[in-house]
Amino acid sequence: MLQSKNRIMLLVSLLLVGGFLLTSLASYFTSRASLRDEIAESTLPLTSDNIYSEIQRDLLMPIFISSLMASDTFVRDWVIAGERDPESMIRYLNEIQIRYKTFTSFFVSEQTGIYYHASGILKKIQSEEPRDQWYYRVREMAPVYEINVDPDLANQDALTIFVNYKVLDYEGNYLGATGVGLTVYAVKEMVEEYQKRYQRNIYFVDRQGRITLHSSGIADEAKSLQDIPGLAPLTETVLASETANLKYRRGGQDILLNTRYIKEFDWYLLVEQSEGETFRKIFAALLGNLVVCALITAIVLLITNYTINAFQKRLEQTATTDRLTGIHNRNAFEILYPQILAECRRSGTPFSMILFDIDNFKQINDSYGHLAGDAVLKALTELTGKNMRASDMFFRWGGDEFLLLLKGCNEAHASQMTEKLRLAVETRPVNYEGKAIAVTVSLGIAEALPGESEDSLLRRGDDALYAAKRNGRNRIELAKAE
Repeated sequence: MLQSKNRIMLLVSLLLVGGFLLTSLASYFTSRASLRDEIAESTLPLTSDNIYSEIQRDLLMPIFISSLMASDTFVRDWVIAGERDPESMIRYLNEIQIRYKTFTSFFVSEQTGIYYHASGILKKIQSEEPRDQWYYRVREMAPVYEINVDPDLANQDALTIFVNYKVLDYEGNYLGATGVGLTVYAVKEMVEEYQKRYQRNIYFVDRQGRITLHSSGIADEAKSLQDIPGLAPLTETVLASETANLKYRRGGQDILLNTRYIKEFDWYLLVEQSEGETFRKIFAALLGNLVVCALITAIVLLITNYTINAFQKRLEQTATTDRLTGIHNRNAFEILYPQILAECRRSGTPFSMILFDIDNFKQINDSYGHLAGDAVLKALTELTGKNMRASDMFFRWGGDEFLLLLKGCNEAHASQMTEKLRLAVETRPVNYEGKAIAVTVSLGIAEALPGESEDSLLRRGDDALYAAKRNGRNRIELAKAE
């Protein structure tokens, strides 16, 4: 990972330094025709790429939030249980909207057709209603999510970027659609920023050529490409190509135009620049570009390094940490397990695995509620942490199932630790809202055999756990050799 980061930094350095020098010197020694080609083939597409990259970046978090909502056990269990408490879903959506600062959040049930929103029950969808066709499209599509731009009924039809994510039950059956929305004016602000920074007109059009968003360089009375002088004859060309470099005349000036299709919005992005403005500024900018080249490169590298470090740290934490308990999740296990096992084999030290889960956890949820179940999971995590060694690795395997990796620990030592943990859990009920919830766990122990594969050790540990449950629960079973 460090090598990849260094390669990225080196690549960014080379691109920045090389780009500044090449662009400045090439601009100085080339003719007006060469400069025109540079703008048409490189500069405008680069601006378009930057805008597209920032749109994709801004959509990463909403997509991730929608994915979490679609896979949230609360959402799925609530739907499977019959949607008996609509207020709990409304509170959930409101919490998502507040916590992640989204413009809107929603869930539409396949079973009842109810459109749940953070502000309450919005409506009941109907197949004959044109505004509800998005839902039936999502239900039938092959991908698990889509990005769509539509008016938001809950926010006075404000134009909104929706992430629509399929919700499936534990067997893959369709339960409904959920997700979040961002106001499209966030994109408009970015368009204005680019217009000020690069002195280029930027606007979006739909498949009919209607202007949906534009920078201040485009007159408000221009409603479509047909309303822009000189551009009307090129409308068909713009809408027929995913990307194009064009030129037209407007107001006595030659205008260079770059277009590209943005599939996430089903819109076209148009970036244009006047040749005359460019030629007046290019010579004045030449010497300045050379002087500040080194300074800008250093600043951008510092920002890039900071951004990569921050994003990498956040991404690693999100991908490898269980959100409820704060311990390692299954993704982390798949990364660390082979490394730890290989390390123990190289050093010749024993290695053991403990798999355990909460007995009758479903009854706890049914009797006390899912929040009580969450409290039990947190309490068990805290208690396990107090009864494990600093070198042990603790993972949430899934649901109410947990896993411990014990370096330098044989079966006998693991059995002592496991019995200590079992007794600690049995003798310490979990207090939740004044109620003492009795908790026990079933545990399976497996010590790595010489030459045993990773899958074989995991399978034996899993078999031992289920043997403990079959033999009465609240007990320990040792794995058998295959």
